[in-house]
Amino acid sequence: MIGVFDSGFGGLTVHRALVEALPERDFVYLGDNRNAPYGVQPPIAVLNLTCAALERLFAEGCTLAVLACNTASTVALRWIQQQWLPVRRLEDGIPRNVIGIVAPTVEAATGIGQGSTVAVFATRRTVESGCYPIEIGKRRPDLTVVQQACPDLAGSIERGVPCEELRALVDRYVGELLSSATPECVILGCTHFPLVADLFAAALPPGLPMIHQPDATARALKSYLGRHPEYDGSGAGRRTFLSTGFSAEALPLIEKFWGNEIPFGEA
Repeated sequence: MIGVFDSGFGGLTVHRALVEALPERDFVYLGDNRNAPYGVQPPIAVLNLTCAALERLFAEGCTLAVLACNTASTVALRWIQQQWLPVRRLEDGIPRNVIGIVAPTVEAATGIGQGSTVAVFATRRTVESGCYPIEIGKRRPDLTVVQQACPDLAGSIERGVPCEELRALVDRYVGELLSSATPECVILGCTHFPLVADLFAAALPPGLPMIHQPDATARALKSYLGRHPEYDGSGAGRRTFLSTGFSAEALPLIEKFWGNEIPFGEA
């Protein structure tokens, strides 16, 4: 059983790509909509909320979890992998692991031309972490990374605000970045943002390539599972959707993205 966690609806963009890449696997999706968005939370709150969500996924029988949340991946993942998971393994003897979304995104971004500029649109917490400039710089020091915090966008998507309000936010954030930089590619560094990728495409220069985090993460997970047969591949393609509580106003946008209704249960 594989768990997929995000602060809310945004991780469904990743979850959908994972399901399409690994249709035979059993997945449990958990959205912490009650506490979304994580991008405005203090780091200790992000860490505590992420650990609580992982405990819930473990209780569902997951032995592998994907943090389909950029904020949780940048703020909490390293500590979870190095400190928290080893203690959990000693306590119950079950080999579990947690992987994130940043590394696959960085790998995809470093495939562009020499001397290019990469633009990152993300939550305030992800931008403040400096994760993308640091990790891209380790692999490709010739690349320039510029960042634009979008503090109101993920929360507005969660609340289901009208499209025109979302468009105005995207136009403002894109305009602020373009006023000081001319990127050759873009990372939408929050998994909520692909839900409004069309608005970003309309606001950005025509034809500007975007790194697609869901596809990059799906490729990385498939490769990881090939290297780690201890995560049993048997399954019946079961899908479970859990939420800590959400605004029904956002469901039309989410279901339009997903293609049909999503049977969320209470976490």
